[in-house]
Amino acid sequence: MRIILYLGKGGVGKTTTAAASAIRSADLGHRTLVVSTDIAHSLADSLDIGLTGQPLEISPNLFAQEINVLEEVREHWGEMQGYLGNVLRKQGMNKAVAEEMAIIPGMEEVVSLLHINKQAQEGNFDRVIVDAAPTGETIRLLTMPESFQWYVGRLRGWGDTSMRIASGLISRFLPDKDVFGSLDRLVAGVKELQKVLVDPTVTSYRVVLNPEKMVLKEGARAVTYLSLFGYPVDAAIVNRVLPGIESDGMGNTVMVEPSSDPYLHHLQEIQVRYLAELERDFYPLPIFRSPWFDREMVGIDTLRELATALFADRDPGQVFFTGQAQTVEEDGEDFVLQLPLPNVELDKVRLTKRGDELFVVIGNFKRELLLPTVLAQRDASGATFNNGVLKIRFPPMNGEPAAA
Repeated sequence: MRIILYLGKGGVGKTTTAAASAIRSADLGHRTLVVSTDIAHSLADSLDIGLTGQPLEISPNLFAQEINVLEEVREHWGEMQGYLGNVLRKQGMNKAVAEEMAIIPGMEEVVSLLHINKQAQEGNFDRVIVDAAPTGETIRLLTMPESFQWYVGRLRGWGDTSMRIASGLISRFLPDKDVFGSLDRLVAGVKELQKVLVDPTVTSYRVVLNPEKMVLKEGARAVTYLSLFGYPVDAAIVNRVLPGIESDGMGNTVMVEPSSDPYLHHLQEIQVRYLAELERDFYPLPIFRSPWFDREMVGIDTLRELATALFADRDPGQVFFTGQAQTVEEDGEDFVLQLPLPNVELDKVRLTKRGDELFVVIGNFKRELLLPTVLAQRDASGATFNNGVLKIRFPPMNGEPAAA
């Protein structure tokens, strides 16, 4: 079983990449589901086929689905939300607090993840390929299991007597509903889900990019946060590479056919620069490229062509990289950022930090890092580079509480 999530900034081609990957997977004989978790679905438009909230077979071994998250939340929790809010108010809670407590934060995200996991666990499919929402929403979705469990624990801890009364009242009005038993089952499902989300043999995350400055920055930030939470990123996908630009297979991007048109030539130069940064800043992740096609990538046959451009003869369902692109570990009161780097000459490490950006220079090698909040709030005190791994130390600021 494999679960593959494609995420990235809106408009970079997540949907077409996910759909193309699913088509190639199905063509290789794997029973594959491609599913969209974005409320603003575009999967049906990409496939040029009408979809529903249930898996629909659209070609041999290939199924597609657009999850109606709001409908599922209303079905599973809407009725309970109203009754629970009333019960909590009767037990003395402020109305605003009661209404807030009756709404479980992140329920939409949790339902999406549990639905995806259910499809995979039931054995109906060999692979589930996810067209995820834009980066920020997806990061929120992936961090929901922990915060969801915290919230339910808080709700349960609001007094055993009150909870028993609430349970009794709900049972009177809805004898066929066991809200707290449902919560227990939901939390158990979320705990199992967490194990799946961080298992690199099952789940992979792939960041989809275009060779543009803002897109690369957001993609780098996504890799940082995914790595921080232990989610296994196994590749980066870069779409819309202009003709005449290629990789030499050694981590270098070259312009092999400069355009005679000054406008296009200038765009080529810009892409070459950003593709070089991508090769450097996303190391050690493998990078897959697709060209800028001269037509819309819509429909199964056209998307199959995109899959060939991206993966050649490779299976998109395989694990392309194991390990972490970066990790953050505690060492006493310090945090230590560990970052694998390509073969560079061992030299003095120079660090420059501006806000949440850290610039690393080792000899002729330069790299820009986007730091997670926990590190951006501290200053880098120094770094060492040994055995291909850069370790940057972040001690606590004056007045900052020590790490637990």
